[in-house]
Amino acid sequence: MDTAHRPRVSLLVADGALGPFGLGVANEVFGYDYTRFGLPRFDFALVSDVLGPVRSPTGVAVLVEHGLDRLAISDVVLVSAWEDLDRPVPDELVAAVRTAHERGAQLISQCSGAFVLAAAGLLDGRRATTHWRMAGELADRYPAVEVDPRVLYVDEGSIITSAGTASAVDATLHWVRREYGPGPANALAREMVMPAHRDGGQAQYIDTPVARCEDDLLGLVLDWAREHLAEPLSVDQLARRALMSPRSFARRFKAATGTTPHAWLLAQRLAAAEDLLAGTSTPVEEVARLVGFGTAANLREHFTRRRGVAPREWRRTFATTPAGVSAGSAPVQLDGYRAGRVGGDETEVQARVGEPA
Repeated sequence: MDTAHRPRVSLLVADGALGPFGLGVANEVFGYDYTRFGLPRFDFALVSDVLGPVRSPTGVAVLVEHGLDRLAISDVVLVSAWEDLDRPVPDELVAAVRTAHERGAQLISQCSGAFVLAAAGLLDGRRATTHWRMAGELADRYPAVEVDPRVLYVDEGSIITSAGTASAVDATLHWVRREYGPGPANALAREMVMPAHRDGGQAQYIDTPVARCEDDLLGLVLDWAREHLAEPLSVDQLARRALMSPRSFARRFKAATGTTPHAWLLAQRLAAAEDLLAGTSTPVEEVARLVGFGTAANLREHFTRRRGVAPREWRRTFATTPAGVSAGSAPVQLDGYRAGRVGGDETEVQARVGEPA
């Protein structure tokens, strides 16, 4: 690909505050050639207000060769952690980030990098997150920001903020999925040996640890549920497979995943629908049946509410399958689960999808 047409991605780092993990995440996603996955060849570089060696708190140093002027031509600006919260963000750095945003660049902060965006006034009136340990400080310093300390990342369109360490992976893969579709995002996740998709609403940490044997059993139940999304799944049914009462199952499910069984199932069904819409020419009505929504209208309602576009529009944007390839009536092997035909009464499926759990 011609360098002039390669999307420019810049990781903004500060001396003494560089997070090696965040650097690794950014380099892994944007530094390598993943054109075989359907992604562009990104033009990736480190940017700082001071050129030369930039150190991390652990002593690791990298060489930065680009100044803040690169932000003026960047399509994506990643803001790494700002470890020293007592250190003011330089005015020229604030101005460069603000100008990049006004020009239309996508901003993605890692951990305490949200403090840089807040200092630039870009989070005022928006939801945002950071590492749970620093969330109170962010809220105190910037009361115009709606800080959510519970979630992995928050997508506010042109600005995405992520929580601590590993959530930078989730936020970045989410952006790839949003911009380039589930196929490239899933392929990249497999390359990184990561789950294909974790919703931003999942908890940053677990308040009540779950015993290992119960975690293992719960994991088996979740794997089973992914393979039977087309069926009318209820909390009672999942609890029986986990050898728990419905109340105990719901409590332990929330402790282990940070969400409810209903919200988790809905997210899994939407992800399954995305994969089928992008990867096959299966009619939308059949996609709805295969992933457990029962009817096209039910799928369209949930899909549009959560994704902001209708299923057919999603397919037009992200379709990767040649015409004629269809899931048909046979089970479809997808990433991490098997979607078969809906069994039983479709009205029951529709009711159960919408019930609280």
